[in-house]
Amino acid sequence: MIEVGIIGGAGYTAGELIRILLNHPKTNINFVYSTSNAGNKITAVHQDLYGDTNLQFSNQINSEIDVLFLCLGHGNSKTFLQKNSFASSTKIIDLSNDFRLKQDADFENKRFVYGLPELHKKAIESAQYIANPGCFATAIQLALLPIAKAQLLQNDVHINAVTGATGAGTSLSSSTHFTWRDNNFSHYKAFTHQHLGEINQTISQLNNEAEVYFIPNRGNFSRGIFATVYTSFDGSLEEAKNLYKNFYQDAAFTQVSDEEIHLKQVVNTNKCLLSLQKHGKQLLITSCIDNLLKGASGQAVQNMNLMFGFPEKEGIQFKANFF
Repeated sequence: MIEVGIIGGAGYTAGELIRILLNHPKTNINFVYSTSNAGNKITAVHQDLYGDTNLQFSNQINSEIDVLFLCLGHGNSKTFLQKNSFASSTKIIDLSNDFRLKQDADFENKRFVYGLPELHKKAIESAQYIANPGCFATAIQLALLPIAKAQLLQNDVHINAVTGATGAGTSLSSSTHFTWRDNNFSHYKAFTHQHLGEINQTISQLNNEAEVYFIPNRGNFSRGIFATVYTSFDGSLEEAKNLYKNFYQDAAFTQVSDEEIHLKQVVNTNKCLLSLQKHGKQLLITSCIDNLLKGASGQAVQNMNLMFGFPEKEGIQFKANFF
């Protein structure tokens, strides 16, 4: 058993992380740190865990844990690590965007590895510090990796992707209230979303020169990301499918479907499902993930499994909420 600490325990991502780790056969949650909820039961915030745990939020930190998960708001992980130190053997997995880009990966004698297992599995296995990818970035990169790795991504990429309300976090805003979301649809941060940095970094590292045009949308559902990506591709549909299936043949959670896909196949799982179509010279790649699992907490535990030499699927094999 490894001892686990969680910093920032009240959000959606932390709630899913706690749920996974309570049921993981190799982990014991040592503490869940939350200044705003210290002393309260975990189930007072994460009501879906009622009957599963008697843990309370803590304002105390054990610096000798085996692995630390940072579930803090973007920009806060660096501040936290500047103020708190841990044992030299403690592994750290950060779920914010603080260390995802190359220019931010080196921080106070720590080297953060970008934690996309389908691309960096070997590096993750030997890493001590992981920058967990963003949710949109995960869905979109998994849609593009095979053709980018083959250096066939030399033309513009157009992306339209929809995320559920949990993608905005627990803090209420004018666009997260039920009366606004219900029967509604809108885009936001068109062409400027923060996850473009990660996506462009990976494309560039794989020696591709494509321009990426990304329009993120707000959907009127709770969780999941449905992304449609298209770009020019000279080969046939069969060649594209072979390229993708060969690339992901050993991937633990990413599969290529011969059928059209939808969100109900992936919500509550750590899967990414992909499907391909060819329209003229355009290759259409559809990518579906659960933004809170494969896009956040599930992928973080997948990275933890790799770092500690556990089976990659340990504790994160879930059935989709299909009905």
